[in-house]
Amino acid sequence: MLILTKQTVTNNLSPHNPPAARCTSGETVIFETRDCYDDRLMGDGAVIEPEKALENPATGPLYIEGAQPGDVLKVHIDRIAINPTGLMRASVSGGAFNDLVKTRKVRQFDTTGEYIQFTDKIKLKIDTMIGVIGTAPHTDTVMTHTPGSHGGNMDCNKIVAGSTLYLPVNVPGALLSMGDLHALMGDGEVMICGLETGGKVTVTVDVIKNYPMPTPALSCRGKFYSIQSANTLDQASRMASRAMLKFLQQVTPMDVYDCAMLLSLAGDLSVCQIVDPQLTVRMGIDQSILDAYEVTLP
Repeated sequence: MLILTKQTVTNNLSPHNPPAARCTSGETVIFETRDCYDDRLMGDGAVIEPEKALENPATGPLYIEGAQPGDVLKVHIDRIAINPTGLMRASVSGGAFNDLVKTRKVRQFDTTGEYIQFTDKIKLKIDTMIGVIGTAPHTDTVMTHTPGSHGGNMDCNKIVAGSTLYLPVNVPGALLSMGDLHALMGDGEVMICGLETGGKVTVTVDVIKNYPMPTPALSCRGKFYSIQSANTLDQASRMASRAMLKFLQQVTPMDVYDCAMLLSLAGDLSVCQIVDPQLTVRMGIDQSILDAYEVTLP
């Protein structure tokens, strides 16, 4: 099986990045990732060689043979195996609480079991997700800490093992990269981090042609989501809602009025993160809505 090691990382997603490896459509690949601190932050708060650290390093890119602009890259997340520990560091510069905290306190947690012991009275169930995953943008170079129409640092906590992510193919080969694993993260990522860790992500990639997918999109645990990022939550909310409405119009006989009313009744609009240079929102519908019209996702 093809393995991309964590020695091949980038701090940007770009059409100009040379491929770290190549595979064919339908192939299963392992991405070995560093944590968002570039594996340099220690449990006591010390940082090893901070001048050499990359912010949110992503492993890749992977060139998928046959992927051409206009296609959709289907990424099924088969398995995520994480490191035995995870770290969090309080932010004094961003997030919802930066005006309330004065020091960059670090906490380290054991992630070898099903739960982390947050306090002596609180245990939280691990639900590992991928924070950064995306293809190369059309022409621009986008840093890995920024999300966009290409994916990137969406920090959507539904991107978990067993889910399927659909990303746009903007350049030949798609150039898929990923990293920034979280053992656990709440919607919003309000302290600017989740429980950050590294690990190994096993994915199966397929090139989808001639399908009107509202990329980035995600199928997870009986729900289907459109994911959009913008400068404000208002903009991202509108974009995610409209992307789902357009998709429903394309794959069902419902008109704009029925689609809009349906999303107002049964749509689930949620914030993914509020801490990155662009903010990310998802619009979800239950899979049963697609099943009612015999819509089968590729």
